[in-house]
Amino acid sequence: MTDFATRRRMMVDTQVRPSDVTKFPIIEAMLRIPREAFVPDDKREAAYAGRNVELSPGRVVLEPRTLAKMLDALNLDNDDLVLDIGAGYGYSSAVIARIAEAVVAVEEDEAMAEEAQELLSEYADNVVLHVGALVDGAKTHGPYDAIVIEGGVEALPAGISEQLKDGGRIACLFMEGALGVVRIGWKIDGAITWRFAFNATAPVLPGYKKEAAFAL
Repeated sequence: MTDFATRRRMMVDTQVRPSDVTKFPIIEAMLRIPREAFVPDDKREAAYAGRNVELSPGRVVLEPRTLAKMLDALNLDNDDLVLDIGAGYGYSSAVIARIAEAVVAVEEDEAMAEEAQELLSEYADNVVLHVGALVDGAKTHGPYDAIVIEGGVEALPAGISEQLKDGGRIACLFMEGALGVVRIGWKIDGAITWRFAFNATAPVLPGYKKEAAFAL
């Protein structure tokens, strides 16, 4: 029988802490939430590997290092309302829920959302699951103190940045070809100022691709 608890500790000790993530709430959340429960059954053995785990074509659970460093850079507080876009089966939302006051998780795949609802009811009582297009976010529950996007972004939809409070911050993994850069954006006077955080990679989410330029 696989000892997932030991793997979870190893994940934190070999992937998260060495990546300069030292905030106790992030460490504690990643030790408590069973990552293997939030991936397809045939991927459970890969749940703690240091890479993205595929949920379905083009959709992944971000590797532990990427998620941890995103949350660290966002500097989440226990009174923050967080929008988690592309929640999948709910792993990231369950982790964030242990750090922030409340989470609104957005998932457009109805089967995934249904399973996420069951898992989140067991592991997090402060998450609202919103079933809808990832590109639309969840305006009715906002505005948000922080937004996390669980996948690659080529272009950030205007409607998403509008859901961020003034003074709020957003973590985006901008994919530039095969390379990805996580940037943290701060919204000040209605405009977002971006700062480099670290390198990572993930498939670009539906609705977050750049529109191809028209050419004759």
